[in-house]
Amino acid sequence: MIPAANLLAFLVAAVVLIVIPGPGVLFVIGRALSAGRRAALLSVLGHSIGVLGVLILVAAGLGAILQASAVALTVVKLAGALYLMYIGIQAIRERRSLREALGTSAEAAHNRRAFRQSVLVGLTNPKAIVFFSAVLPQFVDPASGLMPVQLMILGLIFLAIALVSDSAWALAAGSARSWFARSPKRLDAVGGAGGVMIIGLGASVAVSGNSH
Repeated sequence: MIPAANLLAFLVAAVVLIVIPGPGVLFVIGRALSAGRRAALLSVLGHSIGVLGVLILVAAGLGAILQASAVALTVVKLAGALYLMYIGIQAIRERRSLREALGTSAEAAHNRRAFRQSVLVGLTNPKAIVFFSAVLPQFVDPASGLMPVQLMILGLIFLAIALVSDSAWALAAGSARSWFARSPKRLDAVGGAGGVMIIGLGASVAVSGNSH
């Protein structure tokens, strides 16, 4: 259905885009530093589910609407940016509760919340919307028909690569956090740093690029 040359070109482009840290990676690293490895891995899963929702909507036609409407895309971008900032502020405010959460049932509540938040972050990820609506169509074969199916196949391949890459980042950042966990003061500091990183990510999403 998708020509081999198109698929190979897409794989190269996808790997390059995924390896370079973007909003998803920075969000996961911030989660790993502020809440730990398990929360970060759940964030990877939740973010992927959210982005999958974006892919389905784009394949169904939402991408064309957002690509044609600067206002709609700007609204989505700002909504995602504000939500990231909100999560970052929460992480900073609750940084001192991290030491009590380690090894207790409270950690499960942190993890569930991290998963829910990451799904929303994935759904409002403006770069995912732009990529799926503007980049994926460049690699499909109109002559083969079934454009939505081709978009879904390419999008799922992209998500699979991103899932592996983001999980590696989560594990690496979670391992670094374990060193900080040996000292309550260091843990408070790294929890705050993770929150600041997420706030900075939200700010960068808000001001990056234009609506096209």
